[in-house]
Amino acid sequence: MEKEFKYTNAVIAVPLFFVLSMWLVYWFEIRFHYNFVTNGILPREISGLQGVLFSPFIHSNLGHLYNNSIPLLVLLAALQYFYPRHSFAVICYGILSSGLLTWLIGRTSYHIGASGLIYVLVGFIFFKGVLTRYYRLVALSLTVIVLYGGMIWYVLPDVDNSISWEGHLAGLVSGVAFAIILKSPEYKKVPKYEWELPEYDVAEDKFMQRFDENGNFVNLPEEAIEEKEVVYSYFTGDIRVNYSYVERSIASDSEFN
Repeated sequence: MEKEFKYTNAVIAVPLFFVLSMWLVYWFEIRFHYNFVTNGILPREISGLQGVLFSPFIHSNLGHLYNNSIPLLVLLAALQYFYPRHSFAVICYGILSSGLLTWLIGRTSYHIGASGLIYVLVGFIFFKGVLTRYYRLVALSLTVIVLYGGMIWYVLPDVDNSISWEGHLAGLVSGVAFAIILKSPEYKKVPKYEWELPEYDVAEDKFMQRFDENGNFVNLPEEAIEEKEVVYSYFTGDIRVNYSYVERSIASDSEFN
């Protein structure tokens, strides 16, 4: 099980690449006086579909960009380390599915920012850990809730009209869906004791036979007690050995002078 969690360069490279791409786009806007807001998601407009791909890299101001960068670094690193098999699918399909859902349900306004992907990651990591019921992944789920549990309020309308709650909701729904759809290896506890083995039969256990149905200690019947095998010492053999005693006189000290 522990082999599933392995550090690779991608744990650092993937989040850094994504976040640096966002900062590069913002720098390009400032440096060359571009405004990419119109390349965001414009719901139910064909031209607005371009934002499904571009919106995660477009931010309105420096504060918006900074607030999305830190969670992305943390969550993408966690995704790549604990779920490397699903990392590509969650990121790519998460951007597409959350973007398309925002395009369907969003207000008639441009929706930009990587917060939709953040909600994809939060939904996936939390629910996937709960579904696997493996203690390390459950601990990761609880950590995500402690760090980002307050984000749940921003999937509700009218909490803050300056944010795209539709994009947040679309991301969270997508993340939960991927947690259910994408299969992970089963993390089962390695049996340590005989009674943890699947073929264990309590009726055949000699120790458990010494207890009655009420848990009281009882003696086994004589026929149930197996004779112990006699273990002979290593010098025992089947060959008969005869020993003879030869008397020998003790020589006087003068014989050795």
